[in-house]
Amino acid sequence: MKSNFKFNKAFLPCAILSLIIIITGVVGIFVRGINFSIDFVPGLVEEVRIAPAAVELTYSGSASVNVELDSTSISLVISGAGADNETKTFTFGQNPTVALMASALASVPGVDAKILNSADVDSYGLFANSMVTARLSSTPYKLYVASADSASIDDVRSTVESLGVSVKELGTAENRSFQIRSKLDKNSEEDSQALQEKILSALQAKFGADNVPVIRQDFVGANWSSSLLWRSIILSVLTIFLIWLYATIRFHWDFALGAVIALLHDCLIMFTFISWFQIEFSTTTLAAVLTIFGYSINATVVILDRMRENIKLMQAKNFTEIVNKSLNDTLTRSIITTVTTMFASISLWVFTSGAIETFAIVLTIGLVSGCYSSIFISTGFINRMRRNWQSGEWANHVRPHTEKKEKAEAKISDKKD
Repeated sequence: MKSNFKFNKAFLPCAILSLIIIITGVVGIFVRGINFSIDFVPGLVEEVRIAPAAVELTYSGSASVNVELDSTSISLVISGAGADNETKTFTFGQNPTVALMASALASVPGVDAKILNSADVDSYGLFANSMVTARLSSTPYKLYVASADSASIDDVRSTVESLGVSVKELGTAENRSFQIRSKLDKNSEEDSQALQEKILSALQAKFGADNVPVIRQDFVGANWSSSLLWRSIILSVLTIFLIWLYATIRFHWDFALGAVIALLHDCLIMFTFISWFQIEFSTTTLAAVLTIFGYSINATVVILDRMRENIKLMQAKNFTEIVNKSLNDTLTRSIITTVTTMFASISLWVFTSGAIETFAIVLTIGLVSGCYSSIFISTGFINRMRRNWQSGEWANHVRPHTEKKEKAEAKISDKKD
């Protein structure tokens, strides 16, 4: 049995509700601001682990030996004078423990591998400090092993909170790392290097000089971040313009304007949650916003298509009845599409972390907003515009043109049939 809801009765209350939420979002932007990521503001991003050194490698030969790690193995790249250019690869599968991996590495002439601790731990968790050169020499090169008993995020935050940085936990308890972010007011690499040293010194003083390996470090300058921000704004505006152009060509201008208003509504709703909950706005978040643009216009176009068909079939009815009939015809499709897509976004939200989790959060908010705006905001605006046409003083100028166009489309459709 098909539904027969009177959607038009909810148009005004929904418009008022949306307006209240959007005003709240504007206030939130001025009060709390937007939590821009390091992509859009100059600053430093550093990922560290708190873990003990497991193996210490040294080399006493005349050749050049470099260490390369990937997800499945450790390789020693041997080159230079007194040696054949070759790469010796030791997989974690063939050397499942730290002790066996150390023994395998020590089989290379000139390489000495000293086990510091965790000899029986799975070798799969071995990793290196990215800030230390990977070329072996008499200076010890250390491999670290992840531990479930490493420091908690509260320990790390309390250690570096005086430096004005933010800390985010990544990975699982067995493979935990900490992402440290700081925004810099000046485009200065000296400021970045000084901050790096302060962060590392504070962590080493707390957890030990040999227990704080750095996984990666990135610095974003002011010119790059500003350029990326403006390009993102231009991209978003261009996307909305092209969607408006497409909807104008395919439908009437009032349909196109209603679709664009729904897109702007979804964008403002998402930014309301981003500002108040301080969700990090990064390139990943921008990708989620643009994804919702595509999803929302698709849901809106389905409804507009049905409205256009019903205009031809229900010419004797007033436009509000046509809108209600079109929304009832497409209601099941709109709800099922949104809910099934949310299964995926909520799963990502629950079972992932970091940038993917942020993407899933924004995507879930946008999915709900997109379904809501397609049904109540876009069609509510179009309904109001058509009612103004039918009763306004300027109807004599606008409606004949519109009716002429609709009759022409109906004739073309009849000929095709």
